[in-house]
Amino acid sequence: MKLPARGNRNRWFAVSATALTAAMCAVPAAAEQPIAAHADASHVRPARHLAPAAASGTASEHEQDVLDADDARFFLTRVGFAPDNAELAHYVGLTREQAVDSVLAGARTEAVTPLPDWVLEPVPTREMRKAWTDDQRRDEQRLRGQRYELLRAWWVREMLSTPSPLTERMTLFWHNHFTSGQDKVPYPQQMALQNMLLRRDALGNFGELLHDVAKDPAMLQYLDGASNRKGKPNENFAREVMELFTLGEGHYTQRDVSEAARAYTGWSLDPDTQSYVWRANQHDDGEKSVLGETGPFDGDQVLDILLARPETATFVTTKLWREFVSDTPDPSRIAPIAAQFRASHYDIKVALRGLFLSEPFWDDANRGVLVKSPVDVVVGTLRGFDIGYDNTAPFAAEIRTLGENLFYPPNVKGWPGGTTWINSSTLLARKQFVEQLFRATEAAGPRRMGSPANARIAASGALPGMESNPPMQHAMARVAQGQGQGQGGKGGVRFDVDTWLAHYNTAPTAKPGLSTELQLQHAVLPLTPVDAIDTDSTASAYLEALLMDPAYQLK
Repeated sequence: MKLPARGNRNRWFAVSATALTAAMCAVPAAAEQPIAAHADASHVRPARHLAPAAASGTASEHEQDVLDADDARFFLTRVGFAPDNAELAHYVGLTREQAVDSVLAGARTEAVTPLPDWVLEPVPTREMRKAWTDDQRRDEQRLRGQRYELLRAWWVREMLSTPSPLTERMTLFWHNHFTSGQDKVPYPQQMALQNMLLRRDALGNFGELLHDVAKDPAMLQYLDGASNRKGKPNENFAREVMELFTLGEGHYTQRDVSEAARAYTGWSLDPDTQSYVWRANQHDDGEKSVLGETGPFDGDQVLDILLARPETATFVTTKLWREFVSDTPDPSRIAPIAAQFRASHYDIKVALRGLFLSEPFWDDANRGVLVKSPVDVVVGTLRGFDIGYDNTAPFAAEIRTLGENLFYPPNVKGWPGGTTWINSSTLLARKQFVEQLFRATEAAGPRRMGSPANARIAASGALPGMESNPPMQHAMARVAQGQGQGQGGKGGVRFDVDTWLAHYNTAPTAKPGLSTELQLQHAVLPLTPVDAIDTDSTASAYLEALLMDPAYQLK
């Protein structure tokens, strides 16, 4: 097996050259260097295998291709997070169709990690807020900030422990699609409830999700829908729901926005509970003309008009393509998938199945072309290497350092993603994250946050050290100092490199041969390494070098 070494990899690094450190500027030249002095140029990737029942030449032939380890690892990394060896073994030998159906069937509607108890607490009423002293107001603001940090740590824990990584990937996708955030939603309870809504419909029905999110209290605050009333319409939500949530730019006019804003009047929030309420006396029930249709529409009817437009199915499918296939959508390939999506009345699984079984998804030319997001880097690394931990707060902080502060997108357009994830600062931070993990190696097996005791800690929200939101290096330092080890650890991180390398018949201090080096490359990178690696390295040093390679930032 040989990892693909394609020109588009160098194109990606050329595009993001301004964001790379000086050491990365020579990537094209480095990519031409041999991986090791004894690299075997004739060692090529094997041809695809077909399941015996597949009929050659039929339209569904490639759906019956059998996954080898590289295929399974690519697939699971693209649709979720990097898999550990146990998860990978389950998919090796399945056909593409079986693999796709398996991940879709495993989708969840609820988190496995208990939410903090305070999520169900009511927000303070108007009378309570009026009675606060200045000190009490400051204490309340501090508490809300701490709870937002707890919520981030809770979500990272769910990403790490979920049996359905695709569910969390799609929950995060919709969080970046239907953006709301801490800057305009003061109470973390409301963002937690929105997160539950996004997860419930993450792979459900897009139409239902659109209608529910439109009236979600966090969204009504974030896009000022709660202040939209008859005679004084606020156009923020009306514009963004067309531009960013459904049609996309160029498929509506300013008049459509103004008329739609009138339809959304009457959607409001209770001033005490901050829950959704309908106020008929604030609704403009006059006739509106939206996208060529005229009537006394209310907000739900306008949303249905948007859903009836073919541009909506195309826009959402194209965005899913960018998330899972490549950053260069192919309209001719997207069109039939979008048509199926629309014909299914917006069943999200129909769109995903179409994308995951498409030839471009599996094409070698599209492997290693997507840049890993901060969540991909942190959660994928921790899951893929079965890292042990006691506290997920440092991981949430690390994800923020890398540029993706959960529950706090940069603006209504969300995180742009792609090459914007990489700049000189974030690239250095990604490398430091790897270095810190290797300082946390230990012989004892890792322990994840999955025990009943830890689940109770998660439910109460009383996470050790959360108040200070310790950065990653503090957690690592505790490990290095002998703290955080064993059952009494407080935020410790443990990488059992011995056990991980044993899967490849080597040990940390052993010097791997060519066969083992190639196996490690396939286990870690989507492409051949960009940088040359010292052939005299120990297995542990070789593995660390692979994780430091620029190709590790791709998927």
